[in-house]
Amino acid sequence: MLSLSEIFCSLQGESTFVGLPCVFVRLAGCNLDCCYCDTGYARTASDGEKVSIKEIVERVSGFKVPLVELTGGEPLLQKETPKLVRQLLELDYTVLVETNGSFDISPLDYRTHLIIDIKTPGSGMAESFHFPNLPLLQPHHQVKFVLVDEADFFWSLDFIKHHLLKSKSKEIIFSPVVTSFKPAILAELMLEHRVRARLQLQLHTLLWPDCDRGR
Repeated sequence: MLSLSEIFCSLQGESTFVGLPCVFVRLAGCNLDCCYCDTGYARTASDGEKVSIKEIVERVSGFKVPLVELTGGEPLLQKETPKLVRQLLELDYTVLVETNGSFDISPLDYRTHLIIDIKTPGSGMAESFHFPNLPLLQPHHQVKFVLVDEADFFWSLDFIKHHLLKSKSKEIIFSPVVTSFKPAILAELMLEHRVRARLQLQLHTLLWPDCDRGR
C-alpha cells in the first residue's frame, strides 16, 4: 500500500518534458522541510489515503495519457514506489520520478526518467543530498537546482564544477523561486557566466497562478 495525496492530469510544468500532458501521482510524506515548499498538504504520510498499487495503476490508465510522473512529498520515502514504477513501465508508460535526492535511487528501474532536485542553502536543506547517487546518474536523468537567491546561483555553480562535470547526466535545470529571485536576473547571470544549464519557470504556476492543487 502507498500513501497517496492525489492523482490528476495536467500539463508537465517542469523538466525537459514541459508542456506535455501528464498524469501526476502525488505521494504523501516527505522527510524534508524546504522553505519554499508549495505542496505542504502532502508533507506527512497521514495526509494521504492508503491505496494499492493496482488501484493507482487503474486510476492512471483512466486518463489515457502515456506520460506519468511520481512526485510528492518524496516518492522514495515509500518502499513500494519502485514496484509501482516497474508496473507502469511494463505497461509502456514513460515514467518520471521527481525526488529530493536524499534517498538511494538504485532501487528504481533503469528506464525511469529521474528528476533529482539538489537542495541549495536557500532551501534550508542543503545537507540532505545522498552523494552516492552521483555515479548512478544516467544520460536520461535530469538534475534540478531551485534557486532562492543569487547566493544559491553561485553555490550551484560550485556544486556543478566539483560534482557534475563528469556525470553522465547532461540535463541541468535552474529554476528560480520567483518571489525572491527575479527570473530576468537569473537569466542575466546565466548568460554572464555561460552556464550550461536550462533556465526553467514553472509552467503550471504561469497558467494557473491561483490554483493550489490539481494543476
